[in-house]
Amino acid sequence: MFNEVFLDCVKDPGGIVSVASVSAEGKPHIANTWNKYLILTPDEKILMPCFGFRKTEKNTQLQSYVEVVIGSDKVQGKMGMGTGFLLTGKAEFLKEGPLFEQMHDKCAFANRVLVFTPESCRQTI
Repeated sequence: MFNEVFLDCVKDPGGIVSVASVSAEGKPHIANTWNKYLILTPDEKILMPCFGFRKTEKNTQLQSYVEVVIGSDKVQGKMGMGTGFLLTGKAEFLKEGPLFEQMHDKCAFANRVLVFTPESCRQTI
């Protein structure tokens, strides 16, 4: 699912990640992190460290579907420098286990890990 341009985008440590979820009342919520904190697993899950992300976690307890945008201004896109990807899929928060430990080893501040399982990945710019 992940092509070379996507992998280059994720490698940009200054790139941004946004996670969009929806509350029970239908209100959108967006939480952000940096590309440099992401871990891609061999089975194409994306791990994100969490210290905050409390509203996102609450929202995903009701509806696990989220949209994630990953961007970089350093990677060649469709129309010049800069590219971004829209991913859709399911989010799960873990406080223990091998995926949490892997994330915590990279980011000691993480008290949870968001495990994102993408269903689609589309380059938008």
